[in-house]
Amino acid sequence: MSQTHQAHGYRVYWVVWFVLLIVTVGMMSLGTAGLTTFLILILLLGMLLKASLISGYFMHLRFERASLILIVAVGILATAGVLFFLIAPDGLRVLHSGSHVDLGGGR
Repeated sequence: MSQTHQAHGYRVYWVVWFVLLIVTVGMMSLGTAGLTTFLILILLLGMLLKASLISGYFMHLRFERASLILIVAVGILATAGVLFFLIAPDGLRVLHSGSHVDLGGGR
């Protein structure tokens, strides 16, 4: 009985891993196209799907109480917000600097 339950549990992980692989390959192929607002929205939805699958199945949050899920979600969103506000000024500077992008170390 425990072997049947264990095999079924591994099957779920393999299915989730395969879905993550397909979404990642799809996002990589879309990332080579020119960025439009619609494409950015699709890529953000793909990232949200991947984060949900990883946190739900591989971090086992799908089987936890709602309070623990809320604590983890608030922590992740707070970290994302801090990182966004730390990185956004550089992104805006690059966006408004024109088409020339110097990747050679600033010389």
